[in-house]
Amino acid sequence: MTAPSSIDPARFLHEHLASASPDLLRSMLTTFINTLMSAEADAVCGASYGESSPDRTNVRNGYRHREFDTRAGTLDVAIPKLRQGSYFPDWLLERRRRAERALTTVVATCYLLGVSTRRMEKLVESLGITRLSKSQVSTMAAELDAHVADFRTRPLDQGPYTFVAADALVLKVREGGRVVNVHALLATGVNADGHREILGLQVTSAEDGAGWLGFFRDLTARGLTGVRLVTSDAHRGLVEAIGATLPGASWQRCRTHYAANLMAATPKASWPWVRALLHSVYDQPDATSVHAQFDRVLDAVADKLPKVAEHLDTARADVLAFTGFPKELWRQIWSNNPSERLNREIRRRTDVVGIFPDRDSLIRLVGAVLAEQHDEWAEGRRYLGLDVLARARLTAVPDAPTNAEEVTATDTSPALSA
Repeated sequence: MTAPSSIDPARFLHEHLASASPDLLRSMLTTFINTLMSAEADAVCGASYGESSPDRTNVRNGYRHREFDTRAGTLDVAIPKLRQGSYFPDWLLERRRRAERALTTVVATCYLLGVSTRRMEKLVESLGITRLSKSQVSTMAAELDAHVADFRTRPLDQGPYTFVAADALVLKVREGGRVVNVHALLATGVNADGHREILGLQVTSAEDGAGWLGFFRDLTARGLTGVRLVTSDAHRGLVEAIGATLPGASWQRCRTHYAANLMAATPKASWPWVRALLHSVYDQPDATSVHAQFDRVLDAVADKLPKVAEHLDTARADVLAFTGFPKELWRQIWSNNPSERLNREIRRRTDVVGIFPDRDSLIRLVGAVLAEQHDEWAEGRRYLGLDVLARARLTAVPDAPTNAEEVTATDTSPALSA
């Protein structure tokens, strides 16, 4: 059947409305597309279909059918063929690709939201699309790669980043025909405007000193400056990397992780009251009271639990590093708990996938989730007020004649190691 080169709008609409077909929109869209292609093919040939004209330069030679996925469903479009040369509607279709650009965005977004490729077939069927393979879904999702790469390598030029938090997530990837654990290293920070930022993401084979050192060197090379405090767990390689790349920064041992470490060194029967004593340290109104309460806790456990007392005394400086900053900031800096919501969001998406086929797919999904969260933080309320953030950059002068004397710390860190 030959597609018409023009349409009578009133008659066309009346006929389709009279048919009351459940596929009305799909049918109308197919007719419009085929008519436009037929008219364009006539223009290429120099004459209308079946017309004898001295101006004709080519002859139509049937049609080749091609499925075209749209939000209205899968359309069977008839592309005119020519006796000499070829005709292709570049304004409508992309060569070697069937999906409409809008649908590509939908599928990529669904992948970002945690819909696995195994479940994507049901999703596209609900859109009226008859066929969409797993390889097509993977190709569509790969369009996120450029966005994620730009996000991960962007310059960190919104500093000074006064507070930074670092953490790692363990995920599963197929490599060399087997399933292995890899570590996604993450860092967040508070910029000069008081908003939180996702600073970086790297995937390493192991959470060791070399991995963390390379991660922080990348951050400093991209512009991470002005860091006054880094909050993290007590992973040795992480702590050493902080000291090597951010020599002007203090380290705060996450109170939640430390409680778990202390529980492992405490007899099970004694843990409830030891935990209550530990929590009482954080309930104090000011830095002086915190240190005084910590001394009382040490005295309380020294006789009954000497190993616990030693554990506490050894970790004292790292656990109480938050006291060197204004009281209004303590809840945001004494643990990694503010990052737990971000970790749960990542887990919600990655748990759908389970085992990633390769590291690139892991970086694609996790990186896209982080970029999405970064944008939300940038558009949301300030995480820290500018006044309290300015006070956090003040450093007390050691051995000063009066305790009240203060100097303003520089907004940029000392020279960072390469």
